[in-house]
Amino acid sequence: MNRLLQHAPLLLLALTWAVLGILQPAFLSGDSLLNLLRQSASSVIAATGMTVVLIIGGVDLSLGAAMFLAAALAGKMAAAGQALPACIVVMLGAGAAFGALNATAITLLRVPAFVVTLAMLFLGRGLALEITKTRALNLPESFLDLGRPAAAITLAVIVVILVQIMLSKTVAGRHLYALGQNADAVKHSSISATRLTFIAFIVCGLCAGLAALLTLGQLGTVSPKFGETREFTAIAAAALGGSSLFGGRGSVFPGTVAGALLMQSIESGLVMLNANPYAYPMWISAVLLAAVLLDSLRTRRSP
Repeated sequence: MNRLLQHAPLLLLALTWAVLGILQPAFLSGDSLLNLLRQSASSVIAATGMTVVLIIGGVDLSLGAAMFLAAALAGKMAAAGQALPACIVVMLGAGAAFGALNATAITLLRVPAFVVTLAMLFLGRGLALEITKTRALNLPESFLDLGRPAAAITLAVIVVILVQIMLSKTVAGRHLYALGQNADAVKHSSISATRLTFIAFIVCGLCAGLAALLTLGQLGTVSPKFGETREFTAIAAAALGGSSLFGGRGSVFPGTVAGALLMQSIESGLVMLNANPYAYPMWISAVLLAAVLLDSLRTRRSP
């Protein structure tokens, strides 16, 4: 049973692809799978950042708002004639700053991450709506190049590799797991819990900025609903991939990647099957419940 739970993300992904392939053979075509990977790229990056925060026992409900704010700033800059590289730098800076603000409030005020990031969700979306004046911003063609399969998939692979190496091969990564497993022990050791919290939330913020960048490359516009509910799909993808909602456990590859691909596969499969679009939220809620159930089973069976 433990082995099945350990490989549940890959097994669920394989089962989903098999069922969708039977119901709609075109789902498993080369073009369809390539498009699936392209569409999943931003979700993979967002869920990667969320994984790091979940590992320390936190959560970031403001991820979608950080994406919206970064996109709104880039949209305004692009409309003013700024070049793409400058827009990218500002988006990454905005994401990192958002993560640093979250970490600052959590560590200095000693407020739970849930409360802080929930407040930052409303603050971030409010700022972004003020910047855009609630109007859609159309972006230049240069942004659309980032949404092409080669660019999107390559960027997602780079982010996954870098974060996985940080978690599995560095001292900071081991300390992040330790903080999630036993925060009290870490606080009474020479390890800085504050520094680890900043690392986790800044990484999550940077991933939010990159996810927003790829989303802009796919949509070509910043709408008032940009990034809405992306934090919940990121949490679900990470949890489906094996990250514990209680902290101390999780991996980006293959876990979170498989979880994100599973989420996108279900959505893409429903579209190809011409399913009732009003049923999409019910499917997503079912996936969220499955993620929570799997995490509960893993937690109860962990030593």
